This record gives sequence, C-alpha cells and structure tokens, in this order.
Amino acid sequence: MQEQGREPEVTSLNARQRAVHRAGLTAASDTGMDRFARLVSRMLHVPVAFVSLVEEDRQILPGLIGLAEPWAGRRALPLSHSLCRHVVASGRPLVVSDPRADEWFATHPAVADLGVAAYAGMPLADAEGLVLGSLCAIDHQPRAWGPGELSDLEDLAAACSAELCLRILSAQSRSAQQVLETARGAAEHARRDARRLEQEAQAGLGHAELLLRASEELAQTSGLDDVRRRLRDLFGGVGKPSYVGLLVAGKDDLRWVPDPDGARAVERELLTLPPDAAFLPSTQALRQRRTVFVADRAAMVAAYGTQAAELLDRMGSTTMLCLPLWGSRALMGVLVICWDERHQVGVTERATLTAASGYIAQAVERALYLDERISVARELQAAMLTDLPLTDHVEMSALYQPAADGHMIGGDWYDAHHLPRASASDGETPALMVTVGDITGHDMHAATIMGQVRSMLRQATLDHPPYSPATALTALDAACSVLPMETSGTLVHARLDPVDGSLDWTLTWSNAGHPPPLLRTPDGRVTQLLEHDILLHRSLGPFTRTEHRRALPPGSTLLLYTDGLVERRGHDMDAAVAQLIALLARHGHRSLDELLRRINNRLADPAPEDDVVLLAVRTPARGRPQRR
Repeated sequence: MQEQGREPEVTSLNARQRAVHRAGLTAASDTGMDRFARLVSRMLHVPVAFVSLVEEDRQILPGLIGLAEPWAGRRALPLSHSLCRHVVASGRPLVVSDPRADEWFATHPAVADLGVAAYAGMPLADAEGLVLGSLCAIDHQPRAWGPGELSDLEDLAAACSAELCLRILSAQSRSAQQVLETARGAAEHARRDARRLEQEAQAGLGHAELLLRASEELAQTSGLDDVRRRLRDLFGGVGKPSYVGLLVAGKDDLRWVPDPDGARAVERELLTLPPDAAFLPSTQALRQRRTVFVADRAAMVAAYGTQAAELLDRMGSTTMLCLPLWGSRALMGVLVICWDERHQVGVTERATLTAASGYIAQAVERALYLDERISVARELQAAMLTDLPLTDHVEMSALYQPAADGHMIGGDWYDAHHLPRASASDGETPALMVTVGDITGHDMHAATIMGQVRSMLRQATLDHPPYSPATALTALDAACSVLPMETSGTLVHARLDPVDGSLDWTLTWSNAGHPPPLLRTPDGRVTQLLEHDILLHRSLGPFTRTEHRRALPPGSTLLLYTDGLVERRGHDMDAAVAQLIALLARHGHRSLDELLRRINNRLADPAPEDDVVLLAVRTPARGRPQRR
C-alpha cells in the first residue's frame, strides 16, 4: 500500500521537475522572476518576497528580495525550511498570520532560521494545472493579511503563472520545431501547432504584461492628470486600441479627463455628460453598472442612434468597449477603449481588461482623494497669507510662488502687522512687525502647523510689551516644547521702529536658523544680516533667543525670503545668494512690486522645487513728506 501511494507522488515530482527545466529556471537570479518578487514586496509592504519552485530535495528561488545570507547567495533552501512545499502539496494558498502561535508551525525551522513571523503564499501552476511552486510574501512581524493584500498577491501569482506557461510553451514550441526536421510528413501539422502555441503564448504574455504594468505604473500615480497620462501607453500591447479615454463620475454628471499632453476633440466638445444620457455606451455602463461592448458602427446605430454613431466617427473608431470603474466604496467612472478597425474582444481579453480596470479604479479613487486634499490645503495656505497692512509710513510688498509640483503643500509664510501706537516713540507713527518663516514638510500637516505657529507668534508678540522679537520667539519656543505639536522650521521675526523727529528707522530682529535677511541702503550697497540662533524645533526645548539692532537710513530696503528661492538640487546655494544680492543692488531703486517680480523671474525660473516667499519693506526716502 505504501509503494502504491508513493507512485503518483513520484510521477508528479518528475513532471514538476521537467516543467521547471523547460521554463529554464535554476537556483540563480532571473530578471523576470526578481521583478515579481519586487512587486510583491512593494504592493504588500513586506521585507521579504520570493518566487519558489520545489524540486526533489530543495526549493530554488529564481526571484527574491530581502532574504538574508547565506540563503540569498545560494538562491535555494532545504525542504526542511520550506513553507512553500505545503502550497505545492495541497495546491491551495497558505496564509499564516503568526506561525509562532500555530501548533503545527511553531517549531518549523523557517521560523527560527529565516525569521518568518507571517507568511502568505499563492500557488504557481503550469498550463496543465500542475503546481510548480509558490509566490510568497514574508514579514518579520506577525500581521493579519487583509483581503485586498491577498487579492493583489493572487493577481500577481496568476501573472507569474502566465509567465511560466509562456516559457514552457516556448520550450515546447522549440521541441516541435525539432520534430519538424525528423518527420516531414507531420511537418505542416507541427508547424501549425507551433504557431498556435506561440500566438497563445504571446497573447498570454501581453495580458500578463498589462496586469503587471497596471499594478506597477498606476500604484505610483498622484493626481488625475497623472493617471490619464499613464493610460495613454498602458494598453499598447493588448489588441492595440486606437484610443483609451477616462470619464470620472461626479455628483450630477460624467466628465472626461482630457489628456494633459493633447486632448482629442471629443474630450473638449463633450467635457461633461449627463449620467442619464441614453444615447452613449459610456453612460449606459455607468447607469447599469456593467461592461458595454459595441462591435461596429451598425451596432452603435441600432442600439444608440445616429448621434452616437457620429460621435464614434469623429473619434475615428469602429469598435468600443466601456468598463465601469469600481472603487472601494462607489463607482468612480468609466474606462472607454476604442479600436479603429473592427475588433473581437475574446473572453480572455475581456477578463484581462476588467482586471486592469480594477487597478485604474484604485488609481482614480486615490487621485480624487489626493486632489481634494491638495485643493483644501492650498485654500488653507492661501487664507493664511493675509493682505499686508495699509500704511503711509513705509512701503511693503510680498510675493508667494508655489512649488512646481502642485501636490507639494509647503509651510512657507509671511506676516506683517502694526504694533499698538503706544509703543511708537512719536505717538503717531506705529512700529511694524514683519515675519517670514518656513515650517518643515510639504503636506497638509505642514500647512496646519504653519497656521498655528503664525498665530502663536502674533499672540506672543502682543502679549510681551515692549514687543521684543527675541522675547516673542523665546515664548514661542517655550509653548512649542510643551504643546503636542511637531514643530520644526526656521523664521525671521523683525521689528521696525521710526526714530523720533527724523526719517531714520531702527531694525531689531531675531533669526531662528533662517536664511539671512538682506539690507540695501540708498547708495546701492547690500548687507547680509548674518546673526542668527538655532532653528525652531520642539525637541530643543525652551531657548533664550537673542536679537540684533541696525539703523536704517532713509530709503533703506529690507528683503526677507525663504530657502526655496536660493536652494535648488544640483545648484550652488552660495552662488544663488550672490545672484540675489546682485539683483537687489541693481534693481533696489525700483518699486517693490517690480523688484520682487524681477528677483522671482530670475531666481525662480524654471518653477521652483519648493515654495518661495519674498517680503520687502522700504523706509521713507529723503524729500518724501511725512504724515503728521
């Protein structure tokens, strides 16, 4: 009985080894298999992933990432350390959240020697359904595998199996070619078989490649424009459609997302569609929540009328396929795929396109969420960049230039406000507080912290007469060290006071690690105000700030700015500061609005990688009448 029970097992083992041999895989790195391991690691956020194929006395790892030595160098594991062999034996997925808590796996060598604290493996099979190995994800910490993670792993395993089938079929095709040389009578038949196998393999490879590219490319998208741009080339290998369009469902309409690099006329002419419009396949796909296929113009006329057929003509298309895009909670829109010649969409191709539409729906859902957050953050940031106060005593101008990447929300800000008139030495001309700062980060959190710091600094200033910049910053440091705020950044906080009975003013400032302000005197000379303290950071605790004072002759110009103006990747920051000094010296006599425009156009072109803030203040020049 024992010998009879082992015979199928031995037969299966021999068939498996032959299939692995035909696939050309050994205990060595394989580019395609390594790619699958990287995709598993990236999509499931695990440190270790590999493609495992089980042999008689070991499992080989042609694709892997994250495995420690000496196993990584050997590209093989003994069967005693193999969890994947259980997948091969059962032919089913194996999912273990914490093997150390499992009676069966607690003493398994893979737990002690490989650090396996969580395991998920999906079968890899050939065209006959024979399980050759597994595609697995491994974590060094116990984890509960989510349904979405297991679904992604299953999709990747299906694509990996298709790759294995392709290689095996290619080997079989080569064998068939050899048979042709020895059997002339069967040559034509074998040739037809070889062509059929090759076509099927190529089609399978195209579908697998589409799913792989969709999962890899669309996982990196940021906004709707980025999603639309990537769709343009994504479907080139599957049936070669002539057009791929994206419509997003709104509250009361269905709107095209135009190609940002050259939208078609239809995307401009019919920018929005009412969801109840019965004359278009796309709105029917949305309304009925199903895939809609139109084989040709005659079918379009019969089902939707001449208006829809004319639209198809303007698109230069014959066949149209519309797939609903399902997000995690709602229907996100419709994917429109067109072919310029009549195209039959088979079962396999339709299944592949439907699976790819799932990745597209996820990307659209994420893009809409990010776009909404970015819009809210931009509005919040703009609301906190208040208008400069009106004054007849000094000139002021500010400029804000957002980063080139619209998804980077910075913490840069400027502020200016008068102090109570009781603080002014002449009883009439009020002193002025000005601030420029930069909170670390490029997201909603940075914008929120910026608003809090800005308000806290105003309060700290007004609560500590005689309104010393250093005292206000010291109070801000103390508050940030106690409050639960992740505060980090730099700023310059300055006070300008008129000198009684003259056109002179006095500048008093405190610098918390910020780029040094620039002061231009009427003779055109520019000075860097280099004195500074450490940056603002809650972990540094309360810090007694210092302040510095400088006399401002009539007609002096003070320029404050953030590092986005002078700090660029691959550029010398000192050279940029020198250029800024030269621009201020050359154009400092111009109106402040014109001065800031010239500086920004020269130093922030091309568009900056970080937000840029400029704030300029000019004291009255000689000969200008003073308001009394």
